[in-house]
Amino acid sequence: MIRARRMQVTGRVQGVGYRAFVVEAARVEGLTGWVRNAPDGHVDVHAEGDAEALSRFEWRLWQGPPGARVDDVSTEDVLAESPDGFRIRS
Repeated sequence: MIRARRMQVTGRVQGVGYRAFVVEAARVEGLTGWVRNAPDGHVDVHAEGDAEALSRFEWRLWQGPPGARVDDVSTEDVLAESPDGFRIRS
């Protein structure tokens, strides 16, 4: 069953390659969705896929790329948008 989750990642997650890291993590897990920087310094993520892949993806979000420091990943279930692929939004 396909699920959709919105995640808000806080910490030092802008200017460290975090969005590219998220795109690659989503590709590995076979997820669709998007990632974008928010004006206040956090990163927003929308991901869709099966529950197990989403759980592994969320764990990866906590790791981040070298240079990142993740303080929190808040998650909520949302309605699916059925995006095509996974991309960086501006």
